[in-house]
Amino acid sequence: MKPQSAKAKSRRLQNKAVELVAEKFGFSEHQIRAAIMGESGMDVKLSETARLIFPFAMECKNQEKLNIWASLQQAEENADGLTPLLIFKRNHSRTYVALEFDDFLNLLAR
Repeated sequence: MKPQSAKAKSRRLQNKAVELVAEKFGFSEHQIRAAIMGESGMDVKLSETARLIFPFAMECKNQEKLNIWASLQQAEENADGLTPLLIFKRNHSRTYVALEFDDFLNLLAR
């Protein structure tokens, strides 16, 4: 796959994540946006207000062969004080998330 096609595939997942989170939590386009390809940090940028409501640093991976450990490390490194959340899928599959087990339990306990 050409690098340009791979980036477009990843961008589609980022945009879908932005759309779903914005819809679920009522965020405006000023509160949540997909990062520009090549922009450092999280794949989805949140305003300070949005971070209070949705305290997750989203890393999006749309790949056939995912290195889960490298992806989780990237999510953790880019978390910026938020809970790292890896969103991943491959062609013709559902979309999944991965987060640290303690964070998952804390989420359920809320």
